[in-house]
Amino acid sequence: MTQLGLPDTIQACLFDLDGVVTRTAVVHAAAWKETFDAFLRGYDGERGRPFDAHADYDEYVDGRPRADGVRAFLASRGIHLPEGEPGDPPDAATVHGLGNRKNELLLEKIRTGGVEAYEGTLRYLEAVRAAGLRTAIVSSSANCRDVLRSVGAEHFFDVRIDGVVAAERHLPGKPRPDTFLAAARDLGVEASHAAVFEDALAGMDAGRAGGFGHVVGVDRVGQTDALYAHGADIVVKDLAELGGKR
Repeated sequence: MTQLGLPDTIQACLFDLDGVVTRTAVVHAAAWKETFDAFLRGYDGERGRPFDAHADYDEYVDGRPRADGVRAFLASRGIHLPEGEPGDPPDAATVHGLGNRKNELLLEKIRTGGVEAYEGTLRYLEAVRAAGLRTAIVSSSANCRDVLRSVGAEHFFDVRIDGVVAAERHLPGKPRPDTFLAAARDLGVEASHAAVFEDALAGMDAGRAGGFGHVVGVDRVGQTDALYAHGADIVVKDLAELGGKR
């Protein structure tokens, strides 16, 4: 293992955004809860149970593209909506309408509350770059670039594969490995020589499915066992635990 806590064969590091680089996972969960609870109030009985910002968030929406998260959660309640169109208004009772409502609430929460980066991750990124490893940010968020800029972290990454790029390239999102594989290709590195850093269970699944050389789970919410079960090679609470201090 290197001083970065990685196998000697690793040449590139692929980082998720929310929950790994920035403290935005809790904001995403709150926006999803507000969106789904408002929608579910229109349903009776068991299907009207409120969205659980921990269990439901982790299982159905964390790390997934927005529309996939809507479909997965509603299917868990036996609800199937029309797809609609990407430009649907946020009050439309469609998959894209709910997704756009969530994004509207997320941006509002970010504007009013701001975004913070994890200092341990920023220090680790500095060490990774100093060691000559290539880096990519891999996020399902369409707001990835704006969030990185807001915390002054855009310069840490050679490649960005986010919700915008994935849509342009028609890449399926996590738990499929396609976005991580695209990042590795753009960096000119084989998947077996790249490390994935993720906090979402869907991200762990993507890392395992893609045959990556090392998968690091970042446990911010007490789900260490689940991260291991979904394919993590190691789980840390903060990337500073891996080393790389300068």
